[in-house]
Amino acid sequence: MSAAEKQIQRFSLAQRIEHIILVGSFTLLGLTGIPQKYALSPISQGVIAALGGIETIRIIHRVAATVFLLEAVYHAVVVGYKLFVERREASMMPTVKDGLDIVQSLQYNLGMRKTPPEMPRYNYGEKMEYLAMLWGFFVMALTGFMLWNPIMTTNFLPGQWIPAAKIAHGGEAVLAVLAIILWHFYNVHVRHFNTSMFTGKMNRAAYHEEHAAELKQIEAGLAGKVAPEPERRKRATLYRPIAAVATLAMLGFVYWFVTYEDSAITTLPPAE
Repeated sequence: MSAAEKQIQRFSLAQRIEHIILVGSFTLLGLTGIPQKYALSPISQGVIAALGGIETIRIIHRVAATVFLLEAVYHAVVVGYKLFVERREASMMPTVKDGLDIVQSLQYNLGMRKTPPEMPRYNYGEKMEYLAMLWGFFVMALTGFMLWNPIMTTNFLPGQWIPAAKIAHGGEAVLAVLAIILWHFYNVHVRHFNTSMFTGKMNRAAYHEEHAAELKQIEAGLAGKVAPEPERRKRATLYRPIAAVATLAMLGFVYWFVTYEDSAITTLPPAE
């Protein structure tokens, strides 16, 4: 095997499983949500019929939303552990270097620079995707809750908020699906087929192109450093009970979210 073909570990098994669940829940949400937004379209009507009708597609949509919420709980706990206990770098947060990388990438693409910038573990495009996903999660969760629990919502807000939430929920859904298809899918599957999120590994040539700065750290033995074991044990002793209480609170919120109010699925008789 040549040096360029050398496989470098990028993602753990837990990260890959989390990603697969995210892909599955997001795909189901898009597949069952977009046809409801454009319900008069023949394509939408075909998808709805293929999935068992409007009542069934709504149930599938809400089950997928629940899985998405549960994964968000897991992700929050894991990120908290990595940042607080292991003292890992917040590698998904934008830095000044990302701004410089954007400028240098533009210069490189315009022929004003001979070499592209050396990217860290997550480049500026991946960070923008991650932050967009977080923003989308909060928007979709908030508006989804309002649509899922319209009676409770209108106990506190004017009734006009329900159609407003419907518009925001549908618009954000279209934006998210288009971003995945036109941005993420192109960069990961069209420009070059990146299988690292499924195999956990990336060859050295691709790593050098996408994450040259981190590759240097890996080969120097400086990447992925965590706090010393005694410090981790001490902080883990503090983190675990706090995380357990926070997890129970978040799971309680998810349960309340999905069971608080009967919706049209159960309050109206099924259509003939």
